[in-house]
Amino acid sequence: MRHVSRIGIMVFAMAVVATAIVAGCANAPLQTQASTSGIRGAEEAGAAKVPQASFHLQLAREELEHARELAAKGKKEEAQSMLLRAEADAELAVTLSHEDAEKSEAMAAVARVRQLRQDNQ
Repeated sequence: MRHVSRIGIMVFAMAVVATAIVAGCANAPLQTQASTSGIRGAEEAGAAKVPQASFHLQLAREELEHARELAAKGKKEEAQSMLLRAEADAELAVTLSHEDAEKSEAMAAVARVRQLRQDNQ
């Protein structure tokens, strides 16, 4: 009989711990670091200077703010989804700004090649 009660106590303790973990996760603050660092990365990549990238950078900022509002209302799943969208738009802004920079470098290289050809004729 004593053996059964120890097992019962262990099961009860594990249930209490599991409940505490679940409750802790439900009340966990919204993790915005990835989105904010993505936005910061897009700003540093010069996304504000490239029209398409600037658009996606602005979307990322708005989605981050909307995620915070949703989290404040207790809508954690929707807030997480909005954070993922913000991260994706920030990454797209970075990619578009890098693409623009690479396109500019390529055009400059083509211009240098044309100038060299002209100089050698």
